[in-house]
Amino acid sequence: MTPALAEVARLFLKLGVIGFGGPAAHIALMREEVVRRRRWLSDERFLDLVGMANLIPGPTSTEMSIYLGYLRAGWAGLMVGGACFIGPAMLLVLGAAWLYVRYGATPAATAALYGITPVIIAIVGQAMWGLARTAVKGPLLAVVGVVVLALGLAGVNVLVLLLGGGVLVMLLRAGRRALAAGALAAAVVMPGPAAAGAGTAPVTLGALFGTFLKIGAVLYGSGYVLLAFLRHDFVDRLGWLSDRQLLDAVAVGQFTPGPVFTTATFIGYLLAGLPGALLATLAIFLPSFVFVALSQPVLPRLRGKPATAAFLDGVNVAAVGLMAAVTCQLARAAIVDGFTALLALVALALLLRMRLNSAWLVGGGAAAGLLYRALVG
Repeated sequence: MTPALAEVARLFLKLGVIGFGGPAAHIALMREEVVRRRRWLSDERFLDLVGMANLIPGPTSTEMSIYLGYLRAGWAGLMVGGACFIGPAMLLVLGAAWLYVRYGATPAATAALYGITPVIIAIVGQAMWGLARTAVKGPLLAVVGVVVLALGLAGVNVLVLLLGGGVLVMLLRAGRRALAAGALAAAVVMPGPAAAGAGTAPVTLGALFGTFLKIGAVLYGSGYVLLAFLRHDFVDRLGWLSDRQLLDAVAVGQFTPGPVFTTATFIGYLLAGLPGALLATLAIFLPSFVFVALSQPVLPRLRGKPATAAFLDGVNVAAVGLMAAVTCQLARAAIVDGFTALLALVALALLLRMRLNSAWLVGGGAAAGLLYRALVG
C-alpha cells in the first residue's frame, strides 16, 4: 500500500467512526481534515467537489469520500476512501440488527422503541424544514413542492415524482409552459402502485439486491429522502416491512455514525440475515462508486449549465415534498397517544432551538419510553 493510499484509509476509517450528525456534519469534518489540516486541496476545489457530488444520485458525504480518495490516491483511493468511510457504520448497524432480531420483542426493547420512534419523526421533520428553507427559492418551487406532497400522499410513484419535479421546473424555466403543463398532468393522472399487504411477496436475495441497487442509482437529496423510497418499495410494494420496522431501522441509522444509507444494512439483515445485510449494503452504495468514476471528466462542464441547475432545483424541492409525505405516513405509526405526541413536539422544539446531536435525542427518547412504561405499565 502506498503512503497516499494508507493516508486515505486511516482518514476515512477515522471519519467513519466519529462521523455523527448526518451529511452536513460529515462534509464539515472532511473539510477540516483535507483542506485545513492536510492541505490536500483548496477551499474552492473542495466546494467544486461538493457541487459535483450534489449533481449525481446517492449519498453526498459518501461520494465526497470517494472523490477525495481518488484525488489523493487515484483509482485505488477511490475504492478505499469510500469503503473505509462506509465500513465502520455498516459493522455497527449489523451488530444493532443482530441485537434487534434477538431481543427486539422484549418488554425493555419495546418500551425503548416506543420512545425512540416519535423522536425520529421530529428529527426527520427538522431535516425537512432545513432542506425546505434551502430548496424553496421562490413561488414556482413552493408550488412544485406542495404538488409533490399531495401526489405522494395519494400514492403516485416516488421516482416519477422526483424526476418529474426536475423536468417540470426545467421546462417552466425554459419557457415551455405547454410542455410543462402536459408533464404535470401526466404525473397527476399516473396511478400510484397499489399497496401490497405484508408478506404478499416472497423475500429473495435477487429482489433485495435489485431494489436497493435501484434506490442507490436514482435517489437525489438528503439521506432522509431514502425514507420515501424505502417505504414505497418495502412497505407498500413488496410488503416485506411494517411502518414500525422501518422506523426502527431509521432509529438505528440515527444512533450510529457514518452515512444514513447504512439503514440498508439493517433492513437486509432483518429480511435475509447476514447475506441480505451484505448484499443490501453493496447494492445501495455501488452506484455511488460507479457515478463518481464516470463523472470525473463530465461534471465540471455540466455544473454551470442553466438547464442542469433548474433540473436539480426541481429534484431538490420534490425531495422535500416526498419527505413531507412520508413523514405524515410514518407519524401515524409512531405517534399513537398523548405521550408520544408530546415527545415528538419536545424533540422538534429542541432541534429547532438548539444544535443537538440526533444521537443524544434518540438516547433520550429511549430513556423516556422506558421510564414512562415503567410508571404506567
